[in-house]
Amino acid sequence: MRIIDKVDSDELRCSDPRLPNDVDDLIEDKFAVLKSTYDVPKHPIILAHGLLGFDELHLAGNLLPGVEYWYGITQALAAKNVEVITASVPPSGSIEVRAARLAEVIERKANGKAVNIIAHSMPPNVKVLSLTTVATPHRGSSFADFVFKGIGVTRLPKLYKALEFVGVETGAFKQLTCEYMAESFNPRTPDDESVQYYSYGADFQPHLMSVFRKSHNVIQDIEGPNDGLVSVQSSRWGTYKGTLNHVNHLDLINWTNRLRWYIWELTGKKKRTFNAIAFYLSIADMLAKEGL
Repeated sequence: MRIIDKVDSDELRCSDPRLPNDVDDLIEDKFAVLKSTYDVPKHPIILAHGLLGFDELHLAGNLLPGVEYWYGITQALAAKNVEVITASVPPSGSIEVRAARLAEVIERKANGKAVNIIAHSMPPNVKVLSLTTVATPHRGSSFADFVFKGIGVTRLPKLYKALEFVGVETGAFKQLTCEYMAESFNPRTPDDESVQYYSYGADFQPHLMSVFRKSHNVIQDIEGPNDGLVSVQSSRWGTYKGTLNHVNHLDLINWTNRLRWYIWELTGKKKRTFNAIAFYLSIADMLAKEGL
């Protein structure tokens, strides 16, 4: 039985018939290596993390170095003289809560300057010069629909209550559904004509032991190509810059298994085709060339 058989496809709104179903605009190795020079945008870049994200996570207090969400990316941008600000927002708060906190960060750290936002996974709702989204579920996630259907409508309130009891905000979870994005958020949140919108999607094929194998298969059956959490279709917004091929959701924030790639390159099994640092430096370069 295909996974899609377990979901009532009539209730899913992630697959927009106005969007192409194939993976076009494939980016194979454009961001495989660093270039010698990159142009610097005029205005600061805000790095906004996704659902369950963080700025820096200390798993063992001060005993061990913290784990960065934007692993090495912030430093790489700063090293190229890009003014970069990382924004920490409630990891599972609603879009409205996260947007309000993001606006506070911009007001506090940008010193009145206009900014460019690069967001991974979750769309903010603030007024800026440009918004570049990377694997963001603009039309919701069919995997979220699948999970919620499995939990059951009657059990969801109890689950939310339990999470809130231990201090976990739950606003973001219900907003991940295709229904919410199609019928609520997108209709009441039109694009701002003064903002430039750019987006990227990603696609890969998970190996047998991949943590994304289940979610990838669910999304593949319903929406098509995806990075393990977000489909290419749902990622498209504004000027679509292309689909990063052979790249999963964690690769996009530089959490790639470097040892795996080293062994593959050493044995000639695979050639590395994506470097997250080169990718974000190229976004900065693109923004600079757009006069932003």
